[in-house]
Amino acid sequence: MKLADNKATMSFSNGSASVDLPVYSGSIGPDVIDIRKLYAQTGMFTYDPGFLSTAACQSAITYIDGDKGELLYRGYPIEQLATNCDFMETCHLLLYGNLPDAAGKAAFTKNVTQHTMVNEQMQFFLRGFRRDAHPMAIMTGLVGALSAFYHDSTDINNAEHREIAAIRLIAKMPTLVAMAYKYSIGQPFMYPKNELSYAGNFLHMMFATPCEPYVVNPVIERALDRIFVLHADHEQNASTSTVRLCGSSGTNPFAAIAAGVACLWGPAHGGANEACLTMLEEIQAMGGVSKVGEFMNQVKDKNSGVKLMGFGHRVYKNYDPRAKLMQETCNEVLEALGLENDPLFKLAKALEKIALEDDYFVSRKLYPNVDFYSGIVQRAIGIPVKLFTGIFALARTVGWIAQLNEMIGDPEYKIGRPRQLFTGAERRNVVEIGKR
Repeated sequence: MKLADNKATMSFSNGSASVDLPVYSGSIGPDVIDIRKLYAQTGMFTYDPGFLSTAACQSAITYIDGDKGELLYRGYPIEQLATNCDFMETCHLLLYGNLPDAAGKAAFTKNVTQHTMVNEQMQFFLRGFRRDAHPMAIMTGLVGALSAFYHDSTDINNAEHREIAAIRLIAKMPTLVAMAYKYSIGQPFMYPKNELSYAGNFLHMMFATPCEPYVVNPVIERALDRIFVLHADHEQNASTSTVRLCGSSGTNPFAAIAAGVACLWGPAHGGANEACLTMLEEIQAMGGVSKVGEFMNQVKDKNSGVKLMGFGHRVYKNYDPRAKLMQETCNEVLEALGLENDPLFKLAKALEKIALEDDYFVSRKLYPNVDFYSGIVQRAIGIPVKLFTGIFALARTVGWIAQLNEMIGDPEYKIGRPRQLFTGAERRNVVEIGKR
């Protein structure tokens, strides 16, 4: 960042002296006002619930322009990456800052592939869970437990340890997600097949059985790879901020990523695609496309309590660029599987049409987001609804690691310590129990 040409002056109506604050500019995006010395100069904090106007770090990884509907990974538009690059190239880009050449991609992919297996004892750890446990509850435990099995790479201040942990996490997350799924349905775990692609290997571990050979469908393989690319990082969202905050204490990378998994589980974050598909299934149960108008009227009624899932976004005030790409993938997958007339997809298109034409939704900029179509794609592939957020966590792991590594390498980083506006009781004395 660089010092901007202007500065910010904070003045007070109570007669206190004004305060000059530095203003910094990034390469793109809004300038920031440096308030680090505000408390020392004024005895006051800023107040920003939800951090809507607060930049908690400087980052060179991902940039979002919500008004334009633009998402860049290391400067590259998501549309170009999703069309021209696969997930391994995207991982390399996020971790190291550049797209690899053919030799670099081959070396990176080989490194990841060599770490896809997990310690055999992880199976016994997994068997301690109930079979009907939510996959995200299992994933939170499994990812955190990696630090117990791979404690030779847990020093977050050691660059070599962070490198090894990064490769291990990217490589082992598909294995862990597939194990959680297989355990829930009572099928034997499938070991990784290193001759397959990253997405192809995951599909094999998910859907193959020892009874017969499993052939990866290239259309589904490509669709899943695109899902991974689209979800790989998304700036300083709740789970990424959680990973940074957790990692700022010096905890090991596996624990920090487990914290991100736990945060992602929330229905307002990673669980949104699960909630979106649940909504579509509820409308289908009401009567399908014929009931879309009635449902949308309920959404407009504030007293109904009915929410429209998969539309609108905290950052995007335009069409989510990932949603357009996911819609293309949705069409490809349904066509390849002979599901063009899938009732939920027809339902989704009917909802989208109303939302893009009705003044109520247009004026509120409630455009479809990536969750709207990704749930339909995953359902068509055969991934159960409860596992949707696990797929999200798998894809987002590389972004979390890149953000964590960037923070550790920032000389200005400190342990996170938000402040508060205290509204509780003032000082009071304890009265002995008989006189209360």
